[in-house]
This record gives sequence, C-alpha cells and structure tokens, in this order.
Amino acid sequence: MNRRTIVGLGEVLWDLLPGGASLGGAPANFAYITRLLGDDGIVASKVGRDSLGERALQRMNELVLSTEHVQMDSEHPTGTVKVEIDARGLARFEIADPVAWDFLEWSPAWQQLARRADAICFGSLAQRSAQSRGTIRTFLKAATGAVKVFDVNLRQAFYSHEILSESIGLADIVKVNDEELPTIMALHSFVAKDECSSAERLLETYDLDLVCVTRGAHGSLLVKRNGVAEDPGFQVSVVDTVGSGDAFTAGLVHEYLQGASLEAMNESANRVGAWVASQPGGMPVPRHGIVESLNEITRN
Repeated sequence: MNRRTIVGLGEVLWDLLPGGASLGGAPANFAYITRLLGDDGIVASKVGRDSLGERALQRMNELVLSTEHVQMDSEHPTGTVKVEIDARGLARFEIADPVAWDFLEWSPAWQQLARRADAICFGSLAQRSAQSRGTIRTFLKAATGAVKVFDVNLRQAFYSHEILSESIGLADIVKVNDEELPTIMALHSFVAKDECSSAERLLETYDLDLVCVTRGAHGSLLVKRNGVAEDPGFQVSVVDTVGSGDAFTAGLVHEYLQGASLEAMNESANRVGAWVASQPGGMPVPRHGIVESLNEITRN
C-alpha cells in the first residue's frame, strides 16, 4: 500500500475535558487517525509561543505527529475549548476566541505541502477569522492534485452561508452530520424531503463527488452520482464522542484514496469512529495496535 500525504488544515487546540486537558481540534484529530491508518497525516495549524503551545508540540511528538507545519504565534495564545460531556457521552463546546489558529499564514513551506498533498481535510470553524479563511482558500487552490474534503463543523455562531457555500464549492467530498444538514439546507433555501434527497441536492448543485451524512450511533449515509450506501454503525460503550467524527472522516478518506466501494468506505469509517468514541479524547493510543483495536469493534 502506498503511503499518502494527507493534511488536516485548520485548528489545533487543547480540549479541556472533565478528566483533564487533551490535545485536539478536528484537523489534528483527523491527521492523527490518518497516521494510525498508515498514511502520512500532517497537521497544518498554528499555536502560541506559550506553555500550552510547547505542550502541544511535545504531545504531537509523543504521538509521532510531525510538527514541521505547525506555525508559532508570539501575539496570540494557543487555542483551548471547554468541553462538557453529558450523560450520553455527547460533547458541548465553548471555544476561546481569538487564538493562534485564527491567524494562519501562507508560507513557502505550506505551498510545498499543498503541492504534494494527496488529500486535504478542512472545516468551517478555522475560517471564522478573515486571515485564516484567506490562507485556507489559498492552500486549497494551490493543492491542484489533492482531494479536498470539507468536514462541516457548525460550532457556536462561527459560520455563515457564505463560508459554507464557498467551502462546499472548493470541495470534492462533503461530510456533514444529521443535525447540521437541515441548517445547511435552510441557509441555501433548499427543500428536500429526506437526508438522501438533501445529499443529492448538494451533490448536484456543487458538482461534488461524494456527500456523507453521519448519524452518530446510527451509522451513516454515503451518496455519489452512481450509488447510495447506508451503514447502521457499530454499537459501543461510549466514553465520549470527542473526535469520533474526525476519526470517521479519516477512515473514509483512507478508503476513498484506495478506490474502495461505497459499502467498504462506509463500514470502515464507522468502525474507526466507533473505536474513538469508545476511548477518552480524540487522539487515543491503541493498546494492541490499530488493526487489532479496530477488529475488536464488532456488530452486535
């Protein structure tokens, strides 16, 4: 299997969980799981020149994640998110603003990374500031050979119709959860009777290759022009859902680049997402290796 260069572009931050701080941020979580799956997962982000920034770089090194493309900011602090976990293991977020990843900079190093990337995953949260939004757009446009994956993250009020529509327009693949999909449809003034028709409307409007709708513990829906696949998901004992959606995206992209069928992509992505949901935080370390850990996730 050829190792692919897959970039998580956007925020890296500390999730302040009830049990303590855990390194996270959707692009960073995505890149970490990508590395576990055997590809070169690279984080392109920014941290502050502060103690939390130093800890972030140290933790990335411990997780064997490259820090080469993590920029440093002397004026703004490292990002943090206060995370509350409810009785079902579902997370609620309070995101600090502004922080270092609001000031991503286009650089020669990032230009080289964009040119050699096989896939790039980006979201809406890191585009809440004009500077980072511009840098992300420049990065995507420079990555002429990469599959662009827009992983929607509707957090607090950090999104708009403009950001969402422009981001979808830059993407080949869009991943959205079942709670976010109605919001996206409403912002576009689209009418659709169900998730499948909603996904098809996005697919056709933006000339996408794939739309994925995740359903939490109830699996996911994949829609392409030539097919539809649904997967019921895997039932696990949930510790917390932090990073499980990012892991799902990593599994999906890994299989997509291998040319897998819709069914295989769906099954693999759900398995990876379920494994992360069964562990604390978004970057769990597998006890027995990733293959063995994923094999322990079975259908009931």
